[in-house]
Amino acid sequence: MQYRTGSELRELFLRFFESKGSRRMASFSLIPDDPTLLFTIAGMVPFKLYYLGLRTPETTRVATSQKCVRTNDIDNVGRTARHHTFFEMLGNFSWGDYFKAEAIPWAWEFLTDWVGLDRSRLYTTIYRDDEEAFRHWHDVVGLPEERIIRFGQDENFWFMGPTGPCGPCSEILYDQGPEFSCGSPACAPGCSCDRYLEIWNLVFTQYDRQEDGSLLPLPKTNIDTGMGLERLASVVQKVRTDFETDLFLPLIDCACSLAGISYGETPRGDMAVRVISDHLRAVAFMIADGILPSNEGRGYVLRRLLRRAVRYGRLIGLDEPFLLKLLPTLDGLMAPPYRELVDNRSTIEQVIDLEERKFGRTLDQGMNLLEAEIDVLRKEGGQILSGAVAFELYDTFGFPFELTEEVCLEASLSVDRSGFDGAMQAQRERARASSKVAQAVVSGGVYDDLYQRLGDTAFTGYVSVVEETKALALVRDGREVDEAHAGQEVFLVLEKTPFYAEGGGQVGDQGRLEAPGFRIDVTDTVYGAGKLIVHRGVVAEGTVTKGASLKAVIDEERRWAIRRHHTATHLLHEALCRVLGDHVRQAGSIVRPEGLRFDFTHFEALTEEQIVEVEDIVNGQILRNVPLRITFTDMEKARAMGAKALFDEKYGDIVRVIQVPGYSTELCGGVHVDSTGDIGLFKITREEGIGSGLRRITAVTGMASLKRVQALFKGASALEELFQVELSEIVPKVAELQDEIKNLRKDLQGATLKASLADLDKYLASRINVGPVTLLTAFFTDLDVDLLRQVGDAMKSRVPSSLVLLASRNGDDLRLVAMADEKAVQQGAHAGKFIKEVAGRFGGSGGGRPNMAQAGVKTTVELGANVEGLMKDSAAILRSQLGL
Repeated sequence: MQYRTGSELRELFLRFFESKGSRRMASFSLIPDDPTLLFTIAGMVPFKLYYLGLRTPETTRVATSQKCVRTNDIDNVGRTARHHTFFEMLGNFSWGDYFKAEAIPWAWEFLTDWVGLDRSRLYTTIYRDDEEAFRHWHDVVGLPEERIIRFGQDENFWFMGPTGPCGPCSEILYDQGPEFSCGSPACAPGCSCDRYLEIWNLVFTQYDRQEDGSLLPLPKTNIDTGMGLERLASVVQKVRTDFETDLFLPLIDCACSLAGISYGETPRGDMAVRVISDHLRAVAFMIADGILPSNEGRGYVLRRLLRRAVRYGRLIGLDEPFLLKLLPTLDGLMAPPYRELVDNRSTIEQVIDLEERKFGRTLDQGMNLLEAEIDVLRKEGGQILSGAVAFELYDTFGFPFELTEEVCLEASLSVDRSGFDGAMQAQRERARASSKVAQAVVSGGVYDDLYQRLGDTAFTGYVSVVEETKALALVRDGREVDEAHAGQEVFLVLEKTPFYAEGGGQVGDQGRLEAPGFRIDVTDTVYGAGKLIVHRGVVAEGTVTKGASLKAVIDEERRWAIRRHHTATHLLHEALCRVLGDHVRQAGSIVRPEGLRFDFTHFEALTEEQIVEVEDIVNGQILRNVPLRITFTDMEKARAMGAKALFDEKYGDIVRVIQVPGYSTELCGGVHVDSTGDIGLFKITREEGIGSGLRRITAVTGMASLKRVQALFKGASALEELFQVELSEIVPKVAELQDEIKNLRKDLQGATLKASLADLDKYLASRINVGPVTLLTAFFTDLDVDLLRQVGDAMKSRVPSSLVLLASRNGDDLRLVAMADEKAVQQGAHAGKFIKEVAGRFGGSGGGRPNMAQAGVKTTVELGANVEGLMKDSAAILRSQLGL
């Protein structure tokens, strides 16, 4: 068998299936067009709608090398030979074209004739009743019967879900030899060890599973296969693990060089560099596909992987940021077939650098707290870290629960997952109570059925604002109806429409549908399924019936405002790239008639000078009054034109390119002005951060910008009159008043502190001795936290080995501060844990260090008359903490 690199095997596979009439397709994004999945987890995911019969493929034979991310077993990455978060899946697919008679011999031909695997080492598994597959393996391929193993449904039958397409599968195994065996006398094909290694799975989708579990034959049979490139490379390159293939080893060697260690030297070091190499691949490709760090969803997974890589770097002495030093090696391995790594190199570098440096700072703080808690557990003989501590690490230091769990596992401890989940749920409920979640207008069910029957709606809105058309379907309360009457809300599907459905950040059109006898006011336009356009409206008068001819008229003034703002987002995108750098990428946008919102990748706030420069560039393009150039072409030609593609947008084979000649080129399906001069004045109204490495600009154009300027002028005139100064003097005048207020507030705080300290002896007299520690408490009204701390410093300076608890009522807020001197801490007092439990008695939360902590409570309970009860509870809590 000839040695081949991973890149050669990838190309060999695609070339083989091209020779069989398959169309080679580039890898799809890691962000799937499927709301049920976080990531593209297999080669068939981009084609799921074809298997479900919801979309008709343009070609019936396809082959891909699909980049995939799986995160269900992250903890095993680095520990085993084959677990990965990022991997490439080689796959060949057929929809109603070839089936077992071709797929089985072709798989054999590729593995034996093209790759050169030893025929005598190949085995296959089949579903127990799949005689057709047996015949092709035995009679056509010539595989001996003893090397065709039958398994049941759990091993060799594939289901897409409880109902729908399914079918038997056939796995191809390669005997790597007894040196790979687990050593069990029962070791045979099907054993979980690496001797009989599964390298390829052929799925024969031929049934439709019903609600009752019965299997009906599909009208057309399909093929779906998957073979891990890394796994195939390990067999061809004759190495024990995927990590020793040329797809990983250069990264591992680079990490080892940075750490000054050798691969194979220690199990701990080997695992660390395996984790680093695997996670860096995943992180880079996720960022290249537009995923950015966050605290939920895909962004959370990205952040978790990056932080896990950093943490394992610390284990081998890489205490300074190091991941960027590995990127050139990764590019050398993966960039040739995946140009997105090169196109987005600047963004990848900046996101990794920012996240690694930020986490490096919090890692030290969090690890100190975690190690201190582990030491306490060991002294007390405990085995479980509390969920509250795990949540504090997550909430305060950004530690993923899994990282806390890993550190504890290394110390032979476990973590209270239920306690952590309870704290997380409480946080979610607090967040949910303060926000509203938008609900989808239409989804699933009836619209899937309509899409299968009617297909894509013809959109004519690029060239017209009025269209003579027909109502093909009416929907009310989630089901089709024949008619709708005045006052009723109805959803309509038309034969063709000028109404733009919400998409690409642009809101849907509004307008009216009318004919003699009825009028419908359209309030929104959305996609129901696929490109089926659905018009949401209220019957204003008359009765509309299914099949009625009508006139569709959009609100043209509203559309013009949207057009201005949409084209302005393109001008803004390019201006930001020119002012801030090539790392800027659009991460989302909303285009409304009243304004635009543009989210982009950048890692610090824009200066006033940068904002002015961006505005100047955009308005300069508007004043040029350049006619837009709009063309339709394929993706490769669009890339050659330098077109920007958006992270989360799905593009077909033919794309629409919007050009401002001499300035910008971008892929976009939205509506735009004819010439840049149609936009009018462009004005940024706000620039803000919305997450790690993400900024947001809000801006207005056209009449909206005029109204904004008028409002500002009116406000400025009112301030001139109020302060009796010229416009240029308003800012200095306000600054002068702020200084005056600041000085008055400082004087007031000084007087308040003086009054509070005058009663110090009274507070000291209320001391309670709790073993070796003296508890001091005091209750105030309208003292802020800084003043409470100063009072606390004064109190604990007068009483050695003391813990001070101070409370101040400010309206419905109760502020708590706890402070412990060095002797009290040595005796076991911990201000952070103490105040957390005190605040918890009143439904509040807080925490901090052993010597200083604070908390807040939202309450309507009158605590002023209950100081003694608070003191009593505090003493009991301290007594428990000291183990008395």
